[in-house]
Amino acid sequence: MRVYPIASVPAETYAGIDGVSIRWAIGENVAAPNFYLRVIDVEQGAATAWHQHNWEHEVYVLAGEGAARDAHGETPLEPGSCAYIAPNEPHAFVNTGAEPLRFVCVIPKPKG
Repeated sequence: MRVYPIASVPAETYAGIDGVSIRWAIGENVAAPNFYLRVIDVEQGAATAWHQHNWEHEVYVLAGEGAARDAHGETPLEPGSCAYIAPNEPHAFVNTGAEPLRFVCVIPKPKG
């Protein structure tokens, strides 16, 4: 078992987007064999890129206010919100509030 504070995991710029950072909280650092857990911060006025990929992922909002954007529009997010993004579903996350939007995102272990 490994227990450690999220602050001990360095934040990286997410996909080269200003105002969006990612911490690979559980992954290669603990040799996780199946799933990776990431913590993503989206600063006020920022958003992740509109994108899609071949795998599903699950999101749980920890702090802030935002929206999950898909082909049908935007759905509000707040602490305690969950979101399921199906494989190949175009999506983005937008901070609509005054504080950072922080969420946990779980994905299958990247192949490579």
